[in-house]
Amino acid sequence: MLKYFTAVKLLVIIVTKVKVGINGYGTIGKRVAYAVSKQDDMELIGVTKTKPDFEAYRAKELGIPVYAASSEFLPRFEKAGFELDGTLEDLLEKVDVIVDATPGGMGEKNKALYEKAGVKAIFQGGEKAEIAEASFVAQANYEQALGKNYVRVVSCNTTGLTRTLNAIKDYIDYVYAVMIRRAADPNDIKRGPVNAIKPSVEVPSHHGPDVQTVIPINIETMAFVVPTTLMHVHSVMVELKKPLTREDVIDIFENTTRVLLFEKEKGFDSTAQLIEFARDLHREWNNLYEIGVWKESINVKGKRLFYIQAVHQESDVVPENVDAIRAMFELADKWESIKKTNKSLGILK
Repeated sequence: MLKYFTAVKLLVIIVTKVKVGINGYGTIGKRVAYAVSKQDDMELIGVTKTKPDFEAYRAKELGIPVYAASSEFLPRFEKAGFELDGTLEDLLEKVDVIVDATPGGMGEKNKALYEKAGVKAIFQGGEKAEIAEASFVAQANYEQALGKNYVRVVSCNTTGLTRTLNAIKDYIDYVYAVMIRRAADPNDIKRGPVNAIKPSVEVPSHHGPDVQTVIPINIETMAFVVPTTLMHVHSVMVELKKPLTREDVIDIFENTTRVLLFEKEKGFDSTAQLIEFARDLHREWNNLYEIGVWKESINVKGKRLFYIQAVHQESDVVPENVDAIRAMFELADKWESIKKTNKSLGILK
């Protein structure tokens, strides 16, 4: 019996992942590193640390290559017997893009290194807008970051304001918002106040002008620092230029990605319950990537809209960093990227 064999040619498509480095493996850096590791079009190459602390050891336990943020920090690691994969300069030779998650102001100093290495860079909201070619919130201005070499993901507060205000921007005449800011992140023992409310006496606070680097709206902001570590809270008042009902706003926010409505009658009395909700979802580091708006706070009085929202300062910018990478390398359009990022991180909508 003759046997016929059909030759099947397999077409192998090699997809080159974007190689990502994280400069600074702290509050934001380790969360971005985790998020990058969850993407199928990105590869986490390594992270930097200034000292061999518990975060550095944890990174190594997770199999993440650790580099010294500078050669000046090498003696710290040598003294501890901590084996490094090199320095930041070595990491820059291996990556396509570096996410700068260093303390505010350091990114400006680091930019020269990134330019010399010929790698793209993402900066965080602690840097001035002038450091980058575009300030970024994915759902508001994704297209402005397409193909760019330097992008700034705006601060946690600015990201929170931009997400909700962008959803209603066609109705906005003027915005006045008050930032009630957490004093420090939960692991930060060096900052305060402990028993005081500290006003930001600069009016407007920097948040309003920062929002304007992303969306062109008329906005003024003020800010206070209060002794809590969990989240920021924003009290927002919008002067409307055309009619909008409470029901309209609820519908808009319910259909806005990375925004969630929480109801007091269901037990969401404070930021503590919102963080507990994130814990109940088994989120890493109890991340609440979504901006939480109290449904009962949404109200329209004549031409004025009011609402109150909460921002988890440790995590809301994390998905923005991922989307910024895709935009810079033109890996996907806006909604394709947002959908992929949301799914990978378990973002609820």
